[in-house]
Amino acid sequence: MSTAVQRALRGMTGALLVLSTCAMASNPPRAGITGEPFGKTPDGRDVTLFTLTNNRGAEARIMNYGGTVVSLTMPGKTGLFADVVLGYDTLAEYIKDSPYFGSLIGRCGNRIRNGRFTLDGKSYTLAANFRGHHLHGGLNGFDKKLWAATPSTNAAEPSLSLRLISPEGEEGYPGTLTVQAVYTLTGNNELRLDFTATTDKPTICNLTHHSYFNLAGTGDVLNYHLLIPADHITTVDKEMIPTGALLPVTGTALDFRKATSIGTVIGADDEQLRIANGFDHNWVFNKRPGELTLLARVEDPASGRVMDVLSTEPGLQFYSADFGNGCKGKGGRVYRHRAALCLEPQHYPDTPNHPEFPTIVLRPGTTYRNTIIYRFSVMTGKTN
Repeated sequence: MSTAVQRALRGMTGALLVLSTCAMASNPPRAGITGEPFGKTPDGRDVTLFTLTNNRGAEARIMNYGGTVVSLTMPGKTGLFADVVLGYDTLAEYIKDSPYFGSLIGRCGNRIRNGRFTLDGKSYTLAANFRGHHLHGGLNGFDKKLWAATPSTNAAEPSLSLRLISPEGEEGYPGTLTVQAVYTLTGNNELRLDFTATTDKPTICNLTHHSYFNLAGTGDVLNYHLLIPADHITTVDKEMIPTGALLPVTGTALDFRKATSIGTVIGADDEQLRIANGFDHNWVFNKRPGELTLLARVEDPASGRVMDVLSTEPGLQFYSADFGNGCKGKGGRVYRHRAALCLEPQHYPDTPNHPEFPTIVLRPGTTYRNTIIYRFSVMTGKTN
């Protein structure tokens, strides 16, 4: 970890303490993984909901439709557990209309201008599903696929291996892509996601995860303190597509190099914020390819929960969840404006049309790799 990141972390809250009331219980929970039916797809295929539990009592419920994290319970400062992700109660709701709640995203996360790109001199046209552009893999991206699931036999740190084959031409992409996504719930209250992918022809690949996090389990995220140790963002135009220019965050509302309360800056008079109606931007990290580093830290002073986001990816999309008039979710709760935030490690948006960006081209004989870790702990001391 860089010196700059270390200084930023020291300036936030001081010591962090991972707590769990279950560790103090006379009968601590037993780590493991179970599965149960969770409905059927419209074409009649069975969907399974897997429950991963660690020995601290944390729990992740993941279904193989979309590789979706349906719930994720973590302890707070009082020792009570809460579900820290948004979602629905039923499979039918996810299938009908989901804003990518908890999903795996591919083949390419984020936006591609006009759904077009050129690879090795050949032009390709992708499905246009967002204002005439390609977003998150298209009309039937990986979030809408039924993945083949294999639960682990390692009870100490339960994991779920998901596998998907995306055939050549799907959504307009070249090559057949074989993807594996492995979720692991570690003994340190981490939800870890390891992607690998291979192809039989040159293609593009940019995978990510799209949980909507609310660390208190209720309310909004405006009082959360956010750290993103990055010096630049990719500037977007009115279509929310990168222009190719990198904007220094210094002196802007997008500067989170020191922990900043989201609510104090989200309404700033800033052109980039007006375009996105809040935050929906990619932060740029100067790092070695494949290096696992801290991309963000979020603290909720009310619940005491802290989430660190680590990844091998060079970019991080921070989205401040514009739900407009509301979205009815789990337990009948209506998710209001700013009810969550998304932190999506990935390569930059529209990378295939910007040769100056780190490449997402994948060729036969090479393996795409991407690790994302959501690490939870509990804060102590005074929040700045």
